[in-house]
Order: sequence, then structure tokens, then C-alpha cells
Amino acid sequence: MRSLLFACVFVGLLTTPALSQTSAWEKDLEKQLPLLGHRNWIVVADSAYPSQTSPGIKTVYTGEKQLDVVNKVLAAVAKQKHVRGVVFIDAELPHVPEKFAKGITDYRAGLKTALAGQQVTSLPHDQIIKQLDEAGQTFHVLLLKTDMTLPYTSVFIRLDCGYWSDEAEQELRAAMEAAENAKQ
Repeated sequence: MRSLLFACVFVGLLTTPALSQTSAWEKDLEKQLPLLGHRNWIVVADSAYPSQTSPGIKTVYTGEKQLDVVNKVLAAVAKQKHVRGVVFIDAELPHVPEKFAKGITDYRAGLKTALAGQQVTSLPHDQIIKQLDEAGQTFHVLLLKTDMTLPYTSVFIRLDCGYWSDEAEQELRAAMEAAENAKQ
């Protein structure tokens, strides 16, 4: 009887929320994703990423490794039906030398694996920051700050509509233009 009681207490401890493997930032992401949509952003940032002042940008410290957060965010976005992620990375990243940033070569290899199958656009860092700042004036940006200490390693995910493709939008616009021209 005593061992059965111990087993029940032990199993209870393993399943209590306090020992859950889901961190606070993951719970926040899970809560925010249904609210986010087209034109919102999620950023997985390195530790030196600045705290931006645009009103729509919310910064959350994860305390985790960069690639772990990237993988978790991409998996969470992939589960959503209403959004899909378009990934942006810094154009500077492939040019950062190992002699100034020890570990950057391994990071690039890990990032390549993490982003396999994703639509990825590479832009200069300042251009991406400008897009985020503009988006943060009107739309929400969730910035997840990690413990990464390598430069130009942030991963920027712009959310687009998950049930409406770029191709469908282009065809719609062309049909609207053709209809307007037919009226004239």
C-alpha cells in the first residue's frame, strides 16, 4: 500500500504544471498565435538585439538557445491554419568570419537545417529593422530574445495568410484589373 501511495505521489509530481517543460515564452506564443495574422511578425533575436520603441513591438526574454527557439517557433507557426511564415535573415550572416565570431560556421549549418523547406529572403539587417519598425506602428511584432552571442543571427518571420497564397492574390488582382478595363 505504501509503495502504491509513493507511486501515485511520484506520478503526480511528474505531471504537475510546475514541472512542465513548456516555458513562459512558449505559453505566450501559444496564446498570441491565434491573435496574430497577415502582416504580424515574430522575431527570434540574438542577445544584443535592441529593445525597439515602436508601440506594437513586444519583447520577451526566452533564456534559451537561438536554434531551439527558431525550431519551436517554426513548428508552432506550421500548426496554424490561418497563417504561414515567410522567413527573413540578415544578408550579412554568410559573410561573418569565424575569426571574429567563433561558432558562426556551426550556427549557419544549424540554421540551414532549421530553415529547410522554408521560404527564406535575405536582406541587409537595416532594411529588415526598418520593416519591423514600420510594422510595429500598426501591427504587432512578437520579439523573442535569446542568449545568442553571435552577430547577424536573428531570424525574422513575417506572417502571411495561411489560406490565401501569393499566387491567388496576384490572380485576384489581375481579374479585378481586367474587369475594370472592360468597363472602360
